[in-house]
Amino acid sequence: MTPYELAQVAVKALDARRAKEIRMLKTTDVTTLADYFVICSGTSNTQIKALTESVEEAMKNAGEMPDHIEGHREGTWVLSDYGCVVVHIFSPEAREFYDLERLWSDAEEIDISGIVTQD
Repeated sequence: MTPYELAQVAVKALDARRAKEIRMLKTTDVTTLADYFVICSGTSNTQIKALTESVEEAMKNAGEMPDHIEGHREGTWVLSDYGCVVVHIFSPEAREFYDLERLWSDAEEIDISGIVTQD
């Protein structure tokens, strides 16, 4: 699977669990950390956990295991690193604090309107 296809898997998994404000950034030209960042918000610690588990299951079904996951204990954010795709799940407050969309504003935002069913 290509990095773009893996990022789509993550977006679909997040959308299925009603994540808020899902964004996909193509970061290939601005960093070597990953080809894509997928960023979203969850409405509660419980939803953030469910979103994380949904992504893990979908990526596992696609043959990808995370290289690294951090943030579980805090419950306000989770970073799941799949090598070429990094998934960031935030509470609204943590998302505003870290402001990754501003930090990575040089990255290309990918139109996901054909992938998600809500926003």
